Amino acid sequence: MKVRTDRPFHITKKQVYEAYKAVKSNQGAAGVDKETIEEFESNLKGNLYKLWNRMSSGSYFPPARASGPRPDFGGWSCGGGCDRPG
Repeated sequence: MKVRTDRPFHITKKQVYEAYKAVKSNQGAAGVDKETIEEFESNLKGNLYKLWNRMSSGSYFPPARASGPRPDFGGWSCGGGCDRPG
């Protein structure tokens, strides 16, 4: 197997495919982009390539989580995966 040296991150296409299979086998839910596994699979080869290309080149940035007023925090929003303000 030829190893690419022109990419800042060594991520193989096989690793991306194995990760996809793990998500599918766990019946992974749609992410913040609301795209389902079925929608992703409608162009599986192209989507996996695009994901690998962006991840291995360092240009992949997952979309930010939606943020907004959270009643349980008195209107405060962390905009990410936090449990409480502060």
